[in-house]
Order: sequence, then structure tokens, then C-alpha cells
Amino acid sequence: MKLRSQQLTSWLKISGLFVLLAALSPLFGQDEPPPYESYDAFAESGGFALFTVNNLWLLISAALVFIMHLGFSCVETGLCQSKNTVNILFKNLFIVAIGILGYAFWGFNSMYPGDFNGFFATGSWFGVDNEDMTMMTDAYASYTWWTDFIFQAMFAATAATIVSGAVAERVKLGGFMVYATLLVTFFYPITGSWQWGGGWLAEKGFYDFAGSSLVHAFGGFAALAAVIVLGPRNGKYLAGGKVKPILGHSMPLAAIGVFLLWLGWYGFNGGSVLSADPRGVSYVFVTTTLAAAAGAVSAMLVSWALLKKPDLSMGLNGVLAGLVGITAGADSVSMSGSIWIGIIAGALVVFSIIFFDKIKIDDPVGAISVHGICGIWGTVAVAIFSDAAPFGIQLIGTLSVSAFAFIASLILATLVKVTLGLRVSADEESEGLDLGEHGAEAYPDFTPAHKG
Repeated sequence: MKLRSQQLTSWLKISGLFVLLAALSPLFGQDEPPPYESYDAFAESGGFALFTVNNLWLLISAALVFIMHLGFSCVETGLCQSKNTVNILFKNLFIVAIGILGYAFWGFNSMYPGDFNGFFATGSWFGVDNEDMTMMTDAYASYTWWTDFIFQAMFAATAATIVSGAVAERVKLGGFMVYATLLVTFFYPITGSWQWGGGWLAEKGFYDFAGSSLVHAFGGFAALAAVIVLGPRNGKYLAGGKVKPILGHSMPLAAIGVFLLWLGWYGFNGGSVLSADPRGVSYVFVTTTLAAAAGAVSAMLVSWALLKKPDLSMGLNGVLAGLVGITAGADSVSMSGSIWIGIIAGALVVFSIIFFDKIKIDDPVGAISVHGICGIWGTVAVAIFSDAAPFGIQLIGTLSVSAFAFIASLILATLVKVTLGLRVSADEESEGLDLGEHGAEAYPDFTPAHKG
């Protein structure tokens, strides 16, 4: 198909952005390898074996978080119609790539700025003084600067991935790519710096171990704003308040995605120990697992009672709800506390998904409920089930992150809507974004994408 002029314009703008960043990259820092003199000197010290194990575990954790992006791709694809499969996979591939590059060009040095005013920091190329190649945080947590970057870059890409599922099946590809690039590069690091960069939330005693708010609530409420600007899928909400189910095309694919996410979460939470400390990592593994299992059972039973039939998609979202809920306090809540966090998150996600449908907020995969609502719950649960932080600061912190994400996303989505366009035409939505945006079908040998 011929590209429309607007699509061509958006692609030229995106290409221009990359060309500009590439041209300016020499100004941001040097790419020289670390000096082996200092590295060898450290290698001869008694702590090198511990350093190696810690560093290796953090790299393995980064790889596990990377696998989560495959999980997100499978969940989103399975819960949406087959005619939009190529589009969803393309978006997820782009988000991982642009998330890593954006974090290198700007986000990492913005999120961990060291000396700044506590609210905003200027980012830059991720280059670092070679003498800072090794980062030592305490006697147990030690890893290279490069390991820290790649682990945190995987987190950054997750925030925009959450939005991808919520806007699926009707968002214009070029507009979404611009939106996602700006969100993950410039806005995600701001709220991250408030806590993990030593900003105002950290000073107040806010606690978010691995990102129930800083990653998940951020992505969930950014998704809510984008969905409000975008509007629901055509035919989803009927007269008289009726909701027409738009069924996903592959529940096996959705289930595979959730199990991949569950696996990846061991890196997401386990890696956030920032060392291979046996007690710390094993403790987090168990609290994470208990919350996920409790979330699954809770969502299964609650949805069965409400909907009169056992709903697999609700059970799958219950797993994710439990995982999001435990992420803020995986290292600090008790084992029984982790189960209660999962139980409440599993029930909460069912009620939340039903509620958003009633107010005509169309979220094909339940991302707003899973990540946004359960992200808030998990953050305040830290104060309920542990003494890591007081309730008041936990509430202030999670609401601040959520509100910032919502407002930033609302502005971004609105600007993209009035400039590049954010939504495909009704005909293209009916035909399927695979053909309309990509001129390709995901399953050409089976059911054509333009049918169904």
C-alpha cells in the first residue's frame, strides 16, 4: 500500500531525530574501554570473587527482564484480534529498541544525576569517567557501571510497553512511535530520579523496592491518559450501557506470555537486590512467587463468582496483579504478607477491569488495572505489611508518580493527536492494522487477517 503523506512525514521526523542524536553523540562522552590497570588491580584483591558473582547475577537478571518483553508481546497479541498481530509485535520490538537507545542518550544520566534539585535533572549521553567503571554500593552489592546501565535500561523500556497493550488495535503506528520515544526517554526518568536517583521522595523515606509505582503505576496511568485521548475501539460499547466483548484470538499465546512474565519477574525483583546475597535473593524469590500464586487464585475465584464462569484471562491477569503488587515490598514484607498482597491484588484487578469497562475506558489487555491500580496497591501495602515506610509517604509517593505520568501522557498524546494523528481510520481499524499499517498478515496460511 502507498504510504499516506502524514505517515511519511512522521517517519521523516523520526529518522531526523535519530540522525540528530547520532550527530550529537560525540559531544555526550567517550566510548573508550575501561582502563585495565585499575580493573586488574581490583581483580587481585580479595573481593573479586564476590564482585564477579554479584555482577553476573545482575546481568542474568537483566536478561530475565529482557525476556519479559517477549512475555508482554505474547500477552498483548493473544488478547487481541489476529488481524492486529503484526502491528502489536512491531510496536513491542520498537519499544525495546528505542527504550534502550533513549536511556543511553538521555535517561540514565537523568535518572541517576547525583547532584540535582530533587525534582528535575538534565540528561546526557551515558558516557562515564573510566575511573567509575566499578560501582561499589556496600560490602555485598557490587557491579560494573555497564551492568547497572543495562539492568536499568530493561526497566525503562517496560514503562512504554505497558501503554502499548492498552492502546492496541486502533492506535496509529507513527504517532505511537513518537509518543513512546518521548515518554520513555524524557518522562520516565524524571519520576525514577525522585526515588532511585536520590530525589525528594527518597529524602522523605518513600520505599519502592523494584518499581510498583516507579515502573508499573507510571506505565498504567500513562496508559489511562493515552486511552482517554484515543477513545475506545469501534463497536466495543453499545447503546444502553452494553459492552460487546472483543475476544482475543489466542488464549494459549496469552498464557505463554504470562508464564514468561512470571519467569522474568525473578530478574525484575531478584535483580533489584543488587547483589547475589543468598538470603536477599531467595527471600525475594519466595515473596514474589507467593504473591503471584495468590493473585491467580484470588482472581480466578472472584471472577468466577461475578461472571458465573471461570475466566482464564482474569486468572492470567491475577498472576500479573500479584506480581505488580509485591514488587514494591518484595524484600521487606513477610511471607504471609506477600500472600495477602497477592489475594487483594487479584480481587482488585477483577473489579477494576469491570469498572473501567462500565465507564467506557477500553483497555484490551487490562494494563491500566494490572499495572496502574495494582501498582498503587502494592506501594501502600508496603506500609501495611512491613515497617519499611510510613503509610502517608507511601500514598503521597505513589499518587505523585501516577499523577505525573497521567498528566505527561495526556499532554503527549494530545500533541501527537493534533499533529501526526493518533488513531487510524474506521476502515483501517475494521480491516486490521496488519494490512493497513504494514501490508502484511500474521497468519497468511490460516485465517486471513482481514476476516474476523
